[in-house]
Amino acid sequence: MANHKSAIKRNRQNEKRSDRNRGLRTQMRSHTKKVLTAVEEKNAEEAQKSLLEAQTVIAKVASKGVIHSRAASRKISGLAKKVNQLSAAG
Repeated sequence: MANHKSAIKRNRQNEKRSDRNRGLRTQMRSHTKKVLTAVEEKNAEEAQKSLLEAQTVIAKVASKGVIHSRAASRKISGLAKKVNQLSAAG
């Protein structure tokens, strides 16, 4: 346990931020999974709609610093690629 006043405050801040980050990361994963399930079910319309939602959530998570901006770009690009392949095939 921390003894200094500043270290105690730093622990409090870290707990708050990790809780917030965990929630945002969970939200991002949920939206990503929604897109992937729509792609697996070959539902192009639902996949397209879910992709738009996922893009905004992933961009928001990156702007908050939970994930790196390049990691966010990779995730968005990968999802878009799968949705576009589904649209082209269907």
